[in-house]
Amino acid sequence: MSVDRDEALIRELLRLAGVELNGTGPGDLQVHDKRLYGRVASEAELGLGESYMAGWWDAERVDELIFKVLRANLQDKVKRNLGIVLRLAAFRLTNMQKKSRAFIIGERHYDLGNELFTKMLDRRMNYSCAYWKDAKTLDEAQEGKLRLVCKKLHMKPGMRVLDIGCGWGAFGKYAAEKYGAEVVGLTVSKEQVALGRELCKGLPVEFRLQDYREVEGEFDRVVSVGMIEHVGYKNYREYFEVAARCLKEEGLFLLHTIGSLRSVRSTDAWTHKYIFPNGMLPSIAQLAKAVEGIFVVEDWHNFGADYDKTLMAWYNNFVRSWDLLKDKYSDTFFRMWKYFLLSSAGAFRARSNQLWQVVLSRKGVLGGYTSIR
Repeated sequence: MSVDRDEALIRELLRLAGVELNGTGPGDLQVHDKRLYGRVASEAELGLGESYMAGWWDAERVDELIFKVLRANLQDKVKRNLGIVLRLAAFRLTNMQKKSRAFIIGERHYDLGNELFTKMLDRRMNYSCAYWKDAKTLDEAQEGKLRLVCKKLHMKPGMRVLDIGCGWGAFGKYAAEKYGAEVVGLTVSKEQVALGRELCKGLPVEFRLQDYREVEGEFDRVVSVGMIEHVGYKNYREYFEVAARCLKEEGLFLLHTIGSLRSVRSTDAWTHKYIFPNGMLPSIAQLAKAVEGIFVVEDWHNFGADYDKTLMAWYNNFVRSWDLLKDKYSDTFFRMWKYFLLSSAGAFRARSNQLWQVVLSRKGVLGGYTSIR
């Protein structure tokens, strides 16, 4: 295609979403380099993201631009070139999240630097969706999320809890402080282990640099917040089998995950390349199939709209702190990270992505489970 034809195609597609090229609205796309048109026409989200990183385009509100694009389903109207299709086909042909590859995500994302995440996140270091009911600040919303998780799990003093994908120990620290719980946390990030142990010093919170498939022991409760997004559809069944194996017969398992409206087998090409390698979002159908015969679904709670607020709070923290971080990261990283946070916020605002908390029991709660909101 010629530049003119590519430009006409992109212009017409964006019009369907109420977006103008070089328009005056906050969600309009300002073009700095006409090579953008060919990249987007052939590479869709990869071309759009890389072009932003290169400074080929801007928008006053990138989150609003992405919101409009996704709300109009424009992602389904652009064909990916053969190279991208073949790269994503690897998710179908191989197990991209097998045990030997489990630490890739830790090394390439969570080990980017504790200072980055300390500046961006809340005081408890939650790197997952906050719960904004009755909250006005990020700290309050993340505290509310931890409180909600513990209430849904019917936490009691002295319980032993397995935290699959524990991050820097936000849940473990909260459960230990509020309930006197003994928590074993699993992560594949060396940086998370180092800072987590420091943050939880003096509390009965153990950090293990360990793949979830290797954990042993019996626990009163199992919790997994924002980790199954790295498990992969080929491993969902084993993931739930591990949780069931570690959970006492009368115990409860809470799964907190971003969810996809469709059953997919990979993430988009830009996110896979730059942010979450080998990640993918589960669908309701995939989770239902994986838990069948293993767990009883006691409760399913969707508060995906809250992730929009959470991501915008992270974005504001990140931008405000950039002067303290910029000596460690490049200008390209700055644009990449902004695009990650803002495009993610736009996706949740458009309700293209969901956020689910699912409560599971092994044999069913006698007398029934009371949903908590």
